[in-house]
Amino acid sequence: MLTSKLTEQELFRACKASVLLAVIILLAACSPKLDWRTVQSPQERYTALFPGKPDKLERRNPYQEQELNQTLEAVKIDNDIYSISSIQVPVNQAAATEKIITQLKNNLLERAKASGGAVAEERASYQANNRQKLPTTDYFITFKLNGKEQQQMRVRWITRQASNGDSWIYQVSVLHASASTDDVKVLLSKEEFANFFSEFYPE
Repeated sequence: MLTSKLTEQELFRACKASVLLAVIILLAACSPKLDWRTVQSPQERYTALFPGKPDKLERRNPYQEQELNQTLEAVKIDNDIYSISSIQVPVNQAAATEKIITQLKNNLLERAKASGGAVAEERASYQANNRQKLPTTDYFITFKLNGKEQQQMRVRWITRQASNGDSWIYQVSVLHASASTDDVKVLLSKEEFANFFSEFYPE
């Protein structure tokens, strides 16, 4: 029988693999111009505004003798990838929610720091479907390769609880996949990126 520790590692490796697979698929696709549209995802319990029609990937990840549902919706516009990842944590695993968020967050932040990049935090807020305003934190990240800036990213993590007790973990992010001399906060706070974050409404 696999240990809890092993299945947690498998979960996060699978999450990372899903994101990398989506990025590869999207980078190979043609990039449409900005074409904002409201995308409703009732199964994942959110409504979002995407700048194009997103591709959707679904998988089930092993975790503590169960499987967690993970969904990724993403679209590539020129050098930018807009994505929303959703993980459903059943009520009987709710205690693991913060542990999962911490691991997902550390995977990104530690990779950035290890590359010689940087991480900046900024207080932010989001609105649920009922328009209740709630606090969150935006992370502005730079990744480097051979000492040169290669990618910039803005990401936030949001947790919501469903009426049945399940928890939902959302990772909302934009990855600018090209070297830029612009300050990451300035670049990824422009309207075309800010809209994506402000128009994400989880239930």
